[in-house]
This record gives sequence, C-alpha cells and structure tokens, in this order.
Amino acid sequence: MQRKVFIHATNVHQGGGRSLLVALLKVLHDKEEYVLSLDERMALPEGMAHNVQIKRVKPSVVQRLAAEKWLAQSVGPDDVVLCFGNLPPLFKSRGHVVVFVQNRYLVDDVKLNGFPLRARLRLAMERLWLSSKMLNASEFIVQTPSMKRLLEIMARGRVPVQALPFVAEPDGYVRNVPPPKVKKENDCDFVYIASGEPHKNHRQLIEAWCLLATEGVFPSLKLTLEKTHFAELCSWMGEVIEQYRLNVENVGSMPHDQVKQLYNCAGALIYPSTFESFGLPLIEARLAGLPVLASELDYVRDVLDPEQTFDPESSISIARAVKRFMGIAEQPLPLQDAPGFMKHILERVI
Repeated sequence: MQRKVFIHATNVHQGGGRSLLVALLKVLHDKEEYVLSLDERMALPEGMAHNVQIKRVKPSVVQRLAAEKWLAQSVGPDDVVLCFGNLPPLFKSRGHVVVFVQNRYLVDDVKLNGFPLRARLRLAMERLWLSSKMLNASEFIVQTPSMKRLLEIMARGRVPVQALPFVAEPDGYVRNVPPPKVKKENDCDFVYIASGEPHKNHRQLIEAWCLLATEGVFPSLKLTLEKTHFAELCSWMGEVIEQYRLNVENVGSMPHDQVKQLYNCAGALIYPSTFESFGLPLIEARLAGLPVLASELDYVRDVLDPEQTFDPESSISIARAVKRFMGIAEQPLPLQDAPGFMKHILERVI
C-alpha cells in the first residue's frame, strides 16, 4: 500500500505562512499521494498535482478539534505528516510527524502586552498546546538557529529539532549586497513589508521619521498595513503623517506578486521588528538586491548582514541609521575645554 503524505495546515491562510505553504503546494508531484487539511479561506495555487485529496476546515474551535481527531484516525504507520501551523497533533498519530514551527511567540518567554485580549488568549492556548503535546511530534523543523535554540530549551531533548530554512525561490539570495554601480531612480526610498502586530514596531518607525522631519530630512517610505484590521494604528499614523508632513504612504495589504514589485521599486528595506522567527521580508529583499536597514538582533544576523543596524526600541537610533545610509553626517558634539566651560558659566550669571 502506497504511503500517504498529509499536510495539516488548518490555521494557515495569510501572511508569511501562506506564502510558504503556497510554495509547497506548487511542488507536490504525482509520485506521492497527498492529503491536505486546509483552512477554508486558503486559496489554492494553480497547477497543483492531480493526486491530491483536500479536506476543508472552517475556522472554528469545533471544526479544528474535529480535524485533529480526523487526522489521528486517518494516518497510517507508514504515512508522513507535515504539521504546518506551528502545533503538533492534538492526538497521537501512528505516522512520522514533522512539525514546522514559525511563530516565535509560542517558544519564547515574552509578554503578550499590546495584543488584543482575544489574541492573547489564543497565543496562551497555543503555547500550552505546543508544550503539552510535544511528544506527539517525531521531529520539529524551524527556520533559523535562534529558533532552534529556543525550541530545544522547550523540548528538553525529548524531540529532535533541526533548522531547515526555506523560501519559495532561493536563487539569488546572498548575505550582503554589493554597492550598485549606477544609482537607480526609485518610487520610494524605503519600504517596510509587515502587518501591524505590536512587535512589528511601526510606532517607533514613524516616530523616527518625525525626528528626521524636525531636521529637514523627508525620506519616502511605503508600508503594507491592512487598513481595517489595524484601523487604530493607521488612524494614529495618519494624524502624525499630516502633522509632520511625512513622506509616508500606506499602500495596504497586497498579494505577494505586488509585494515583489514593491521591492523592485524601493531603494532599501527597513525592518524595525523586535521579534521574528524568520523575517521572510529580509530574505525577499536580498533576493530583490535591496540593501537592508534592520534591528541589531539575532534573528536578523541569522539570515543576513544588514547595511545598517539600530536599536529597535529607540526612534533616535532608527533615525540615525537612516541618516547614515543616506550619507547624512551627524554633527559633532560642540566640545569645550575647561576655560571655555567656565567662561560660559560666568557669562551666564553676570
């Protein structure tokens, strides 16, 4: 009896997870028999293999629990299961189970402040699910050494963890970008491809742009925030952009093909996120040949060597990195010698 390959992704339908899942679905071939359990909102790519069974799952607690029970009943001892939504199966399976973990909030001990209550509850439940059901996995796969270290601490040697980074099209990826021979004209100076969760750090980024504006520096920046889901953040940004006359445009959430075009029209990627499992836009920017300005954090250094780095918690640091990249020198400190210092003090009190 031919083995089956199950791809279990009932909670993936948007963002970086969707992009990676689409890349996998495109390379399914006729040599294996595939069974997919997918969120009903997940759109399928064109040109998929014909020998694929698809089970659609509604985004509800009851339906997803039912899908977990179905998975346990359907997998045979020779089958392979790829759990693509960060979580191991809820019930023990007879097959070889590989769990792909890409949500750092589930493996890192960080507070969930800034998330809506519903999101905090969901993440807390998923953390409990992952930690309590780890032994239902045969192995874990992550994208970077940083994630591997974190998950190994959680696993405590009970389940192997390996770093196996992948993207849709790795050709052309390099850690460093050589300086361009000819400066091209771009639609914008900088682009930030990110949703609006707190760790994406849009507020510090915009505050850095405000600091630049007070110095007469107005670099152009394009953002990709979904305007309905992150309405409060977008409203705040709109007020600040108008107040400081910033050259910032939110083009909204867009399909991946349009995101690629955005990379091609930008001068550099700026990436102030404080927290990532992989940081897919960093890779995509390199594939597009873009320079990168990013947080000086391990997840960034895991995948590339940025042209400029900064402290993501400091809008001043971000603004200084932008100026360095643009070739705008910082003014030296107006140092005084001791006689000059005393003269200044005395002149002020006479």
